[in-house]
Amino acid sequence: MLPLTITEKALKEIKAIMKNKNIPGEYGLRIGIKASGGCGGISYLLGFDKQKPSDDSYEIDGIMVYIEKKHVMYLVGLEMDYYSGADAQGFNFHNPENQPN
Repeated sequence: MLPLTITEKALKEIKAIMKNKNIPGEYGLRIGIKASGGCGGISYLLGFDKQKPSDDSYEIDGIMVYIEKKHVMYLVGLEMDYYSGADAQGFNFHNPENQPN
């Protein structure tokens, strides 16, 4: 089971990118983290890559998702969404349980 939730909007955008950029079929979506050091927390990384021996692999809506085993615990419970507006566009990660009521 995928440790994070990927919204329908994000899945649609991932599929569009894969099609428009001609991502080879043996590649999947790689989700990772990068520690920014100090009090900055972590940054989330996205890309397309082949599976590596150190990865956990998942399939969601026909898309293979690869996450390095040591990164999985940082992604549990998060939601990945895609936002497109006049002010910005892109993928974002958030914890749905920390949203204001």
